[in-house]
Amino acid sequence: MIRIVLVDDHPVVRAGLRALIDGQDDLSVVGEADGLDAALGAVASQRPDVVLMDLSLGAAAAGGAEITARLRGLPEPPEVLVLTTYDTESDILRALDAGARGYLLKDAPPPELFAGIRATARGETVLAPSVAATLVRRTARPGPTITEREVEVLELLSRGLGNKEMARELFVSEATVKSHLSHIYTKLGVDTRAGAVAAAIDRRIIRAT
Repeated sequence: MIRIVLVDDHPVVRAGLRALIDGQDDLSVVGEADGLDAALGAVASQRPDVVLMDLSLGAAAAGGAEITARLRGLPEPPEVLVLTTYDTESDILRALDAGARGYLLKDAPPPELFAGIRATARGETVLAPSVAATLVRRTARPGPTITEREVEVLELLSRGLGNKEMARELFVSEATVKSHLSHIYTKLGVDTRAGAVAAAIDRRIIRAT
């Protein structure tokens, strides 16, 4: 029996997933959580094989990627399969870098979800087709790629923050922010803040806010 913990901040979503998953003879939901502390507690008490992880957890201080990193850092970590609505490059890379084994979207048909859980429990990598396509586009994209720090700058740009505010958020100097912006403009082929945000959203590097 594959033991599963659900991490999602919406009780209705968790209830729907539990009903679907528990209908499979070899899958069993043994715990639920809506944030970091609850996830750590559920994993410690239930010792699941797989944690099904949403990335956006509402008002929770820690997002799904951060919780994934904490879970994967445990002495006997569970495998983590992301199940979310977001398929931008920044979300995917953040989750996979945190140690997620796979990445599926919430519009996946139930058979794909069940197969993904089973594959994750076996230690296999599971990627939704659009997620795999995003990763392929990233590796095939000509020229230098956008770094993780530059993605953070783009996300702050999309929120309308100025250089001083971004420097404060990132704990760097304004000169460093200006340097990041210069590199971003060059890589995206733009010359304005608005153009950088538009290009990043168009290329699915960041989410539209």
